[in-house]
Amino acid sequence: MTTTPTRQPTGQPTTGQARPPLPRGPFSRAVGDALARPPGTVILPDLEVADPLGDDEQLALYTCYELHYRGFAGVDPDWEWDLELLRLRRTLEDAFLTALRDAVEGGDDVEAALAPLLTEDPSARGVSAFLRDEGSWDHLREHLVHRSVYHLKEADPHAWVIPRLQGQAKASLVAVEYDEFGAGRASAAHSRLYADLMEDAGLDGSYLRYLNAVPAPALAIVNMMSLFGLRRTLRAAMVGHFAAAEITTAPSARRMEAALEKLGAGERALLFYTEHIEADAVHEQVLRHDVIGDLLAREPEAAADVVFGIQATGWLENGLERLLLGSWDAGRSSLREPLPLV
Repeated sequence: MTTTPTRQPTGQPTTGQARPPLPRGPFSRAVGDALARPPGTVILPDLEVADPLGDDEQLALYTCYELHYRGFAGVDPDWEWDLELLRLRRTLEDAFLTALRDAVEGGDDVEAALAPLLTEDPSARGVSAFLRDEGSWDHLREHLVHRSVYHLKEADPHAWVIPRLQGQAKASLVAVEYDEFGAGRASAAHSRLYADLMEDAGLDGSYLRYLNAVPAPALAIVNMMSLFGLRRTLRAAMVGHFAAAEITTAPSARRMEAALEKLGAGERALLFYTEHIEADAVHEQVLRHDVIGDLLAREPEAAADVVFGIQATGWLENGLERLLLGSWDAGRSSLREPLPLV
């Protein structure tokens, strides 16, 4: 691609909130219709979960969880604790959690679960390797859009686990979060760096601007984080997820840096990934030894949930990878709607 990326005009409100997403089926339609009315006035229908990993269910769950983050423009903030909405969310959560547990092997050997993440197969054809070796600006932009539903709120879901830890595990996780949020500088927060990257790539970096375009596999990864963060009983699963994410980020970030350099991106675009190369190499050591180590010293029975968090993260990431590579190999977009040409 030879054109220089240009920033797309924003269609978002100026409050820092996204607009409520368009429905994809009965669950997301019921949630969207409810949020357009005052909380406490709606009786939501009893719906049966057809596919806990489907577009409709995952969007509905993402929408419910977003009320705990920034909320939506024009939506009453009291919907966050509306009992009817919480009842519907619990139906979706339970089905999602069951699907995740059924999909992974389980066990309580944390070191064995982490071991495959510590070495990489150089011949593996993952998304970051594809982007480095074969990818175009169009492929890269799609990847950025998929990841934007997390990276524009990067590290926010993990903050919920802080009051649920003790001792060194808590202190060390807070140290990692401090880096994620820019070490006291808003301009260096990873979510801000990602918005800068999107804008340099010709995308709109507004919060959740592309939520309607992102399919279930990318939403499910963020929903897993929100689920683990909001349920105290899953605090060890959140720790396992966080460790798995940090271990795999630095090698992937190196490949993404190379992909951006190949495409002629500027320094502002590169900063998000160069920051992760340096930071996450340290973070994975802290999470493995100081957070997981201290947590299991206090609560050895939590090992099975740590393993579950590691395995569920890998399983969902593999699903997103299959979607992207399968779509690109077939010459079609991996998004629900095409991006504007730049």
